[in-house]
Amino acid sequence: MPYRRTENVVRRLAEREQAILAAARALAAEHGMGAVQIAAVADRAQIAAGTVYRYFPSKADLVAALVATVAERELAAMRAAADAAPGPLSALAAAIATFAARALQERSLVWAVTAEPVDAELDAVRRDVRQALAGELETRIRTAIDGKHLPAQDTRVVAPAVLGALLEGLIGPLAPPQRAPGAARAAVQTATLFSLRALGVVDARAIGLVAQVALP
Repeated sequence: MPYRRTENVVRRLAEREQAILAAARALAAEHGMGAVQIAAVADRAQIAAGTVYRYFPSKADLVAALVATVAERELAAMRAAADAAPGPLSALAAAIATFAARALQERSLVWAVTAEPVDAELDAVRRDVRQALAGELETRIRTAIDGKHLPAQDTRVVAPAVLGALLEGLIGPLAPPQRAPGAARAAVQTATLFSLRALGVVDARAIGLVAQVALP
């Protein structure tokens, strides 16, 4: 009779995997993707390195899983905010502002996942993440265009351009530090307004698209 894992065993295995990913995420957030090493992750999770290898056979596997996990979380937040908005244009604004706010709150982690130079073998994973984020923006932009809320434009070009502007302007090496009280909220509003203007919404603030953004 083949061995069958009990629900408790399955749950413990899943919890151990999540603990490993949480340790990797913490290291990436604090020190960048270069700090995500098997030994360091094991030490952070308070488990043996061999245990990490049982879940992730290589560092590349671990980093790829980390990148995918963070990307899924950010995409889910963008979609939830957009889906809760009352219309296509406000949905687009909500998606942009939500990504911007969350990126600023965890700027080191988001930069590590999306743009920090790492091993060439992980470039494809990174590209998939950026493509997924741009794809979510493209969906919202296209819906707004179809509803006559935005001028006609090539969404395949403008969606990645908006994503790039958000990343570089808010969390990239040239982005200013957000140390003053309220600076992060102001930066999110500025980036959101810039993105909407670039897409053709000149009076975004006047028509109430960019409200006070509560950082998560």
